[in-house]
Amino acid sequence: MNTLKISKDDVSGRNYTPYLLFGVLLLTWPLLQGLIMSWDPTMGFIDPNIWLLILMSLICFLMVTGLSWWLLQRFWMRLGLPLLTEMVLSFKKLGLWQQLGFYWASFALLLLAAVGVLTAIV
Repeated sequence: MNTLKISKDDVSGRNYTPYLLFGVLLLTWPLLQGLIMSWDPTMGFIDPNIWLLILMSLICFLMVTGLSWWLLQRFWMRLGLPLLTEMVLSFKKLGLWQQLGFYWASFALLLLAAVGVLTAIV
């Protein structure tokens, strides 16, 4: 069974991949409409904007997820809760069905948040 391993890079917050993804999506924003319009100049103005709305919803979802993670870290330190490594060790002690239920609940909440952001934008 695969287990979750947390390295010092994950805990210290020096993982720059989400910031890089957010920057690439943000830079893609102004270029995408011109690219779509160059493919077919007779294309209506609404058609290329649908893809931009989906891109904007993805950017907003990443922003909300990042902000939520940042707020969680701040509240975690303020409340004096146990370290994340201790929480992972406690999670490993749960039964397999409890772990699976937690995974499904986390996935469902993340999917619900993504759908909520997408419907708010579109």
